[in-house]
Amino acid sequence: MWNYPEEYDVIVMGGGHAGCEAAAAAARMGCKTLLLTMNLDTIAKMSCNPAVGGIGKGHMVREIDALGGEMGKVIDCTGIQFRMLNATRGPAVWAPRAQADKVAYQFEMKHRLERILNLEIKQGTIEELIVKDCRIKGVITKEGIIYSTKTLILSSGTFLRGLLHIGETNYDGGRAGDQPATGLSKSLEHFGFKLGRLKTGTPPRINKRSIDYSLTDEQPGEEGIKFSFDDEGIPRLPQISCHITYTTEETKKIILDNIHRSPMYSGKIQGIGPRYCPSIEDKVVRFSDKERHQIFLEPEGLHTQEVYVNGVSSSLPFDVQLQFIKSIPALRNAEIMRPAYAIEYDYVLCGQMNAALESRIIGGLFLAGQINGTSGYEEAAAQGLIAGMNAANQVLNKPALVLKRSEAYIGVMIDDLVTKGLDEPYRMFTSRAEHRLLLRQDNADLRLREYGYQAGLIDATRYTALKKKKEIIEQEVKALGKTFKQANGKNYSLAQLLCRPEVSYEDLKREYPESVRCYGNDINLQIELSLKYAGYIGRQLGEVEKLSHIENIRIPNNFDFASVLGLRNEAKQKLSKHQPETLGQAARISGVSPADISVLMIALKKKAYSCNEPCV
Repeated sequence: MWNYPEEYDVIVMGGGHAGCEAAAAAARMGCKTLLLTMNLDTIAKMSCNPAVGGIGKGHMVREIDALGGEMGKVIDCTGIQFRMLNATRGPAVWAPRAQADKVAYQFEMKHRLERILNLEIKQGTIEELIVKDCRIKGVITKEGIIYSTKTLILSSGTFLRGLLHIGETNYDGGRAGDQPATGLSKSLEHFGFKLGRLKTGTPPRINKRSIDYSLTDEQPGEEGIKFSFDDEGIPRLPQISCHITYTTEETKKIILDNIHRSPMYSGKIQGIGPRYCPSIEDKVVRFSDKERHQIFLEPEGLHTQEVYVNGVSSSLPFDVQLQFIKSIPALRNAEIMRPAYAIEYDYVLCGQMNAALESRIIGGLFLAGQINGTSGYEEAAAQGLIAGMNAANQVLNKPALVLKRSEAYIGVMIDDLVTKGLDEPYRMFTSRAEHRLLLRQDNADLRLREYGYQAGLIDATRYTALKKKKEIIEQEVKALGKTFKQANGKNYSLAQLLCRPEVSYEDLKREYPESVRCYGNDINLQIELSLKYAGYIGRQLGEVEKLSHIENIRIPNNFDFASVLGLRNEAKQKLSKHQPETLGQAARISGVSPADISVLMIALKKKAYSCNEPCV
C-alpha cells in the first residue's frame, strides 16, 4: 500500500453522469476534488440509449443547467436531433429530448472536466473505504493506493458486482466490455449497509446500411429546442432524422417460442427490472393482446453506422435476437453489431441516506446515481450535482441544499428515494410531481438559478440577466392587466385577451404592436404562461402553502418513534426504518396514515416544550 501525498476535500468514485456532475460542482465551488474512475476513456459514456431528456427527464436536465451543472450545455453542442415531446398538450408536460452523438458527448464532457480548476482526474478502482469514528477518511484502490479525503461521493452505476446476461450465458461485468467493481460491495456491507439487486438491459445495435428505410416512418427533428439557458455560442452539429418501425406477429411468436431461454423467465436473473422500460420479452408476455410494438431506430452518431434499436431491450440468446430482429420487415437484412444484454447490479436499499444524499451510517459519505436505485442518465446527473454541492457545502461549513418537492423535479426524486421503498429501478415522470404546473421545464431558471448563484456555480453576469428577466416578466404581466382594448364591442384588458385558449402572445403582439413588446421567445413565453395559467398556478401555490407547515416541522436526529404512544405498529416500523427529517417526509412514507402524523405532531410539540426548543 502507498499513501498518495495529498488530502482531498472531495473524492468522487465513478466517471459516469453522476460522477461528472458531482466532481464538476465540488471543484467549481472551491474544493480540492479528485475524480477516480476505472477507465479514463469511458468518462460520461452513454452505455445505453444515446439520448438525453424526455418526459420528466428533460425537466431535470433543465434544472441541472439552472443550478449550474454541465449536462444541458454538453448535449446542446453534441446533439444530432432535438424535439419537444408533448408539444400539443399542456405546458406542464412539455419535455425536450435530444439524440446525441454519443462519442462527441463523451469527449466534450471529459474535455470540460479536464479544464476545471481544483479538479484532478485519475484512473483507479476503489475497493475499500477507510472509516474512523463513523466518518469517511479515505479509500483504498485496487491498484494499492490510499487516497485521503474529507468527503466521498459514490456514483458506481451498474458496476457493483455487475453480472451480464445473454441467454444462458452470464459473466461478470459493469457493462459490456468493462470489468465490475466487486470489492466495494463487500466494504459497504462490512460497515452495515444493506444492499439489494436491480436489473436493467439494453437492446441490440445494428448496422445502418442493413436497414431498409423505405419501410420505416421518418421522424425529423425540430428547430429552436435547447436545454441550456445560456448561449455559449458553440455551433450545433449537423441534424439528422430518426425512424420508426414495428414488430410483427412473427416477432411475437419467435420470442414466445424461446421465452424459456430468457434468463428473466428461467430464474437466472434475481434482480428487479424497470416496469416502465420493459424488455421485449416482458412486452409480449404482459401485453399479449397487442399485435405489434413500436421501435425507434436511433443513430448513435455522425461518424458511426451503429443504430440503437430502441424498444427491443432483451436478454434472449444471440441467435434468438437475430431471428426476431429479422422478423421486422425493415430489418430483414439487419446486421447486429452488438447484441442486447441484461445486467444485474447492487444498490443501496432506501432509508440509508438523508435528503442531502449523505449516508446515515458513515458521515461524509454521499451516494448518487444508480447506487441509490435510479435508472437513467438524467436521474444520475441530477443526484450527482446535488451530492457534489452538498459534499462541498459540508467541507465549507455551509448548510446542505435540500430542494423541496414544490421547487424542483430533483426535489421530488430525492424525496421519493428517501421516503419510499423501491420495488423497481426509479425513473422520473411528470406524474410523480403533485405540483407539476409549477415545475415546468421552461421556468427552471426562475425557480433554481438563485441556488446556483449562492453556491458559486452561476456567475454574476448570468445572475444579473436572470434578475432582469424576472423584472421584465413581472412588469409586463402588470402592464397587460392595466391596458384595455375593445373586442366585440366590449372593453377587455390585454391580459384577459391573452387568457383565451386561441390567443398567443404573438397574436397579441401582431394585433396591438403599440402596446405589446417583444422580449424574445423565452420571456414572451413566460409572460403568456403566467397569465394563461394564473388561476391554476395560484391554486397550486395555495396547496404548497397549506402543506408548508408540516414540511417545516423538523424531527430530531435519532428520534425514538417506537416510544410514541398512539402510533400504530406499522407506522413505528416504517418511521424507524426511514428516519424522516421532517413531518412532511414522514407523511409521504407508505404505511404512515394522516392519523399517525397527527399523533407524531403532538409528540414532537411535547418534546419541543420539554426541551424548550422550537420544532420548526
